Amino acid sequence: MERSKRNGAEVFRITGARMGLSEDVRGRQRRYVISMTIRTLSVIATVFLWDVERHVAIVTLVAGALLPYVAVVIANAGRESAPSLPSHFLPAPVRPALEAGNLKKTSDQS
Repeated sequence: MERSKRNGAEVFRITGARMGLSEDVRGRQRRYVISMTIRTLSVIATVFLWDVERHVAIVTLVAGALLPYVAVVIANAGRESAPSLPSHFLPAPVRPALEAGNLKKTSDQS
């Protein structure tokens, strides 16, 4: 996020903002469905390959058994971390405070 001043009001640029919650949930659901589709295809391949190529069938069976766990872990991984501020972020300038001066009345101050 970058701040700058325009006409006295602070303006924020959110080029580094993370994606919205609904977009994040949609992406996790999509990854889960893809994983479960691959798992289903693995189980179906196991059935068809069992008598033809037993080694490949065992590999597809193991993949079909492990993919649900992997899919759930990926789906529940949570949101991405918030991006850090750009390295060229400049803080607002510090306004110096008025110094305490001599408060004694002089002859020209009445």
